[in-house]
Amino acid sequence: MSLQALVLCSDEKIVRVLRRVLSDLEVAVQHCRNAETAIRYLTRQRFEAVIVDCEDAETAAEVFKSLRAAPANKRAVAVAIIGGQSLRVAFEMGAHFVLYKPVSMERAKVSFRAAHSLMKRERRRNLRIPIQIPVSFSKGQRAMTIDLSEGGMAVQVPRRSIQGGLRLSFTIPDSNEVISTDAQVAWESNTGQTGIRFIDLPSESRQQLKAWLNRNVPEAEKDDPPASCRLTDLSLGGCYLEIGAPFPVHSRVVLSMRVADLSVQVEGVVRVMHPEAGMGVEFTQRTAQQRQQVEKFIEALMQSKGVLPDLLVEPDGLEADAPEAGTTVAVSEEAEDPLLELFRNRGELPAEAFLGELRKQRRNHGSSSAETVLEM
Repeated sequence: MSLQALVLCSDEKIVRVLRRVLSDLEVAVQHCRNAETAIRYLTRQRFEAVIVDCEDAETAAEVFKSLRAAPANKRAVAVAIIGGQSLRVAFEMGAHFVLYKPVSMERAKVSFRAAHSLMKRERRRNLRIPIQIPVSFSKGQRAMTIDLSEGGMAVQVPRRSIQGGLRLSFTIPDSNEVISTDAQVAWESNTGQTGIRFIDLPSESRQQLKAWLNRNVPEAEKDDPPASCRLTDLSLGGCYLEIGAPFPVHSRVVLSMRVADLSVQVEGVVRVMHPEAGMGVEFTQRTAQQRQQVEKFIEALMQSKGVLPDLLVEPDGLEADAPEAGTTVAVSEEAEDPLLELFRNRGELPAEAFLGELRKQRRNHGSSSAETVLEM
């Protein structure tokens, strides 16, 4: 089934451009000319994206509010088309991405590159693969899966329901990889079927499970390939990336970084986003091992004699799935991280002003110490 987008726009030229771009991405379009019709669709049909012309800010705000209130669509990717309106106003209304007027074919293609990746990622997150594999729970309980997804599984439980705080383990099919994680019961049926939601699935296990699912989903449901980007600033706690189609603030991303013979994969959360320019990412480092990966990469960069690293970035979720700033352990308590401080204290500046602050910071923190910002 193709991805679905709802478009609220009365400008036929813009609608024609959107239809062509979205058609190339195999996204079906449901076009509306008034807010009442759009809101009615949001309550009755599922969409992976909702695109709203914000010519009338009050009407646009009403539609975005209805979008987040609709159970089937609250995780949809929201795109605002703006002219003279402030970028901040569009984001405050709930938009993840913006399209600037006049909407050209090339600009729309660039903007929807990241949006399309997130649309597929969000739908993939809920996709369940039917499979039967044994699962072991704490307190000696056992069950057989009915299906498996990135966020959890459904199991058939013999005789009695699953009791107590959950800790489960299972082996990924066709491999020797064992996944162990905390979990919780999401739902139970009268027939012994139980829905299980994973809690704090370890990063390595999540990537292993994601890889298996990607190998076993229909071709149309596979994630988009990672996008290449340029690293401009790097610290132990985060980085700034130049990319034409950045992901929205609060989205979770996975970075694959390589320099010389060293390759590392780190997870992060987008804290600052500048449309068509770049984004600031705070690394999600909950363990010493994750922190050590970044340290090794910084050391390798410092020894690479100016060789630029290869970077690929892909989305891993939107909003509710992204950790809050307080849950990341980006730097040690005694170390300062000027790049993260810039994200937190100056992140709402317009793009040019923020990038100016970034350049100023490079001059002020030009040391090669891993506790300061490493300039690329």
